[in-house]
Amino acid sequence: MHNNSSAVPAGQAPVAGEDVEAWLQPIPESKRTRKVSGQFWIWAGANLAPINWVLGALGIHLGLGFADTVTVLVLGNLIGMLLFGCFVLLGQKTGATGMVLARAAFGRRGNYLPAAIQALLVIGWCAVNTWIILDLVMALFGTLGWVDPTAHNYGWKIGVATTIMAAQVAIAWFGYKAIAAFEKWTVPPTIIILAVMSAVAWFGMKIDWAYAGPADNILEGSERIAAMSAVMTAIGIGWGITWFTYAADYSRFVSTEVPKRKVYLASVLGQFIPVVWLGVLGASLATNSGEIDPGKLIVQNFGVLALPVLLMVLHGPIATNILNIYTFSVATQALDITISRRKLNLFVGVFSLAAVVFFIFQEDFAAVLDAWLIGLVAWVAAWGGVMLVHYFWIEKRWPGDTARLFDRVGTKRLPGVNWAGVASLLFGIFATWLFMYGLVPVMQGPIAVALGGWDLSWLAGGLSSAGCYAVLGPRVHRKFLANAGAQPVPADVPETAARPSTTAVSL
Repeated sequence: MHNNSSAVPAGQAPVAGEDVEAWLQPIPESKRTRKVSGQFWIWAGANLAPINWVLGALGIHLGLGFADTVTVLVLGNLIGMLLFGCFVLLGQKTGATGMVLARAAFGRRGNYLPAAIQALLVIGWCAVNTWIILDLVMALFGTLGWVDPTAHNYGWKIGVATTIMAAQVAIAWFGYKAIAAFEKWTVPPTIIILAVMSAVAWFGMKIDWAYAGPADNILEGSERIAAMSAVMTAIGIGWGITWFTYAADYSRFVSTEVPKRKVYLASVLGQFIPVVWLGVLGASLATNSGEIDPGKLIVQNFGVLALPVLLMVLHGPIATNILNIYTFSVATQALDITISRRKLNLFVGVFSLAAVVFFIFQEDFAAVLDAWLIGLVAWVAAWGGVMLVHYFWIEKRWPGDTARLFDRVGTKRLPGVNWAGVASLLFGIFATWLFMYGLVPVMQGPIAVALGGWDLSWLAGGLSSAGCYAVLGPRVHRKFLANAGAQPVPADVPETAARPSTTAVSL
């Protein structure tokens, strides 16, 4: 990391045709789109992925009945997605990425902490989602007789994972327009195939709609509530929370002239509809076998229909991972690392592939997946609490401007480290752990254990960080806002590039 500037060294020009996205800078109005449909397709594509079958099946796997699993899916995602829409609006209003927005709440250098966490986590998400694709491809190869589906097939898996990762990196390489175009043209046919798939499952198979849990161990009372709370954290509200840090990275390309209501609804519905749809599908399929492995779910339930279904659903995880790869690049640049976005895309492909290999050798994928999702909530809920308080309360009372978010390190218009934001984040993460009850012992906090396994981690983390920052944040904000008259020195734009206007816009 560079301590004095995140600007590209003098004389180094941006990649041709990518001036706006090569380096962190506000997206000017002239480069934004007025089509709100793109937000729907981006978020729908990101969630039309096989991992959401697994999320639905996970509730059945953990002992819940079908009705309880669906209740958690609907209510949890409704809450999570409604909050997600708030972060979408921040991106549209400011033209800044999520990790650039966080500089106001955590400080110019203090923001290195959340930016580093975000960059590392998206590598893991790329690995999880690519593993899901890999498993489906192996199931497909098994139906074609190319491989023995009962064997480990480690060589095949690593080879296919490498090919898939290369395709994901190639799409993300060309930036927002390529991502939006990919989603626009591939999501509609995917929806049609999945609609047929759902109709075949729900009307042609023996789904146990009244499934109440394992016959020999139906959960009741406190145990039932504990299981529902754990699933709520992993696949309910926890799923919506995990997207908070991504939202602004893509909504920043939407014109401020587009009504906020339209942007909000397009993004929220793009998330909510496919997550709940595929979660219910996965849960309904799992009522027959309790199976959580996505490849087996399809092959066992759809037989010969698995071939066209498997070919189409490859789209979902790719659509998700191109967002992960893109977000990795802008989160890494927020660390004041002077590497262009495209080069960072290549780096994340390599790192994610290494993580994929790790997952290939994990036998209990359900445990790995649950531990991963629970761990995500531990930080995102706390981060979200701080950010919501900062932008929807503090900035409303003492408004600043977007230009200062792009100042160089050392600016007087932002704190170097906003101790209020960082302390609130850490306090929220700690509170999350106290109320967490994951499958892995280290992720079972003492309060959750004392409550008999009730998992209220997302609520504890979000409220704790928000409350802490509501008390500590205003004093720090007002102090540095007093220096807002200083002239900004943009930090994230190459010295030789034509800089877009950074006219102050009230937050």
